[in-house]
Amino acid sequence: MASTTIQVPRETRDHLAELAKERGMSIGLLVAALAEEQPTAAQRAERLAADRDVVRRVIGVDIGDEEFEQAPDVLGNIYKIAAEKVRAARDAAA
Repeated sequence: MASTTIQVPRETRDHLAELAKERGMSIGLLVAALAEEQPTAAQRAERLAADRDVVRRVIGVDIGDEEFEQAPDVLGNIYKIAAEKVRAARDAAA
């Protein structure tokens, strides 16, 4: 694998070195791992399109992208409901 250098402030380099040391890796491997965790806008768009295609195939309905954009955040709503139930249970136990 070809490598290159990246110029960063000394404080940033020292911080990355400490993080890498804590994880038992080199700065280069740490930076590579961090980059791998952060998809680009193009990669996020590609994943979104693929996910929407899966949904269309699974439910057997041709939902347009505009319809997806207008759809409610089902997972977000589930998290809100769960959080409300946890708070209610804590309040009842107190």
